[in-house]
Amino acid sequence: MANLSTKIVEYCKSNGVNSVDFMTQVQLQDNSDGAGAFIAQWNLDIPQPSMSDLDAFDAAAETAEYNASQISKRVAEYKAENQIENIIEKGLEAEKSRVDAIKAKYPKK
Repeated sequence: MANLSTKIVEYCKSNGVNSVDFMTQVQLQDNSDGAGAFIAQWNLDIPQPSMSDLDAFDAAAETAEYNASQISKRVAEYKAENQIENIIEKGLEAEKSRVDAIKAKYPKK
């Protein structure tokens, strides 16, 4: 199951809100009572979703989390200094091949 914050982001995107500030616009809270996190404050101009509304975005949120993880792994392997060095020493086509191999190693959904 995806994180509550990711479900909220996906819900907001589907309602025309492309970014969410979790410090000022939406605040989450977990009372450590076993009930889990919940929306404590909602300061957006779209309706606040219920937990069942957000559960409908679970698959999209899981995909977003998976893709973010894959992108993070790619970035760690790309290493900008290696890219420049590789282009200078081996040429652009060699660098494109290296990047394609990294993308294949960490595919997105």
